[in-house]
Amino acid sequence: MNKKNKKYITEFINWLETEKGYSANTVSAYHHDILEFFSYLTEDVPVNDIATSQVRAYVAYLNSRNKSSSVARKLSGLRTFIRFLLRENIIANDPFLLISHPKQTRHIPVYLTVDEIFSLLEEPGEDDSFAERDRAIMELLYSTGMRVAELASLNMSRLDFAGGMVRVRGKGNKERLIPVGNPALEAVNQYLPVRENLIAARIKRGKPTEKEALFVNNRGSRLTVRSVERFVRMYGRRANIPARVTPHALRHSFATHLLEMGADLRSVQELLGHASLSTTQKYTHLNLDYMTEVYDKAHPMA
Repeated sequence: MNKKNKKYITEFINWLETEKGYSANTVSAYHHDILEFFSYLTEDVPVNDIATSQVRAYVAYLNSRNKSSSVARKLSGLRTFIRFLLRENIIANDPFLLISHPKQTRHIPVYLTVDEIFSLLEEPGEDDSFAERDRAIMELLYSTGMRVAELASLNMSRLDFAGGMVRVRGKGNKERLIPVGNPALEAVNQYLPVRENLIAARIKRGKPTEKEALFVNNRGSRLTVRSVERFVRMYGRRANIPARVTPHALRHSFATHLLEMGADLRSVQELLGHASLSTTQKYTHLNLDYMTEVYDKAHPMA
């Protein structure tokens, strides 16, 4: 790749991080997708010489090797990069202008029934080393619908026990306030003495620690997303729940159950931190399924 292309990519990545406030994972994915595109172009093509025909050939190449959702994600990063180049007057024409967006299959999110949620939350027991912590995490995920990455990065100062609220920093570095139910607050309170002991033991060993981290591991350091995903799946299997239980399934369950109980779509959008209402609308399919089921069971002429 020529030096100018490298320079423009670096400027774009800096723009994503500093001005757009994108998460590290999103920035990394965009960077990878752009490098993959230039790697596909066998010639060392300057950005202002990229042709629509080359983009079309690349899309065909992606479609032959990836699912439509993966192709859409990869092209999204490239389109953002091209829009950045246009805005900075680095290029004059958009080679993606005539490229249509891939059609994606709408997947209905996996969610748990209320009974399955209760079974899952009751699963951590005396034989589990961190039952209080794990129960508190699952209660908080279901009570607030927050993303697992938002939970892992949560600090003590963000949780208002008196007001029953939590301040979450989500995608694009945007903050939102979410109400927290009493069962979740009680579960967190029961976990706090365990947290203090783990952090104190880490300090005693002379290890650096994040004293503000709400959820910590057995070494007293901040719990990772991967660890949360691992033990949530484990409790789901132990509870004999047929669906694959993940932290995201708890988020989906939160949204679905709110809509089933009559919450309006706009409020659910705000609680989930969705930038677009169309992202939240996928849960209306679940709600329609639920209402149809209720109708079939209850209506005498169904």
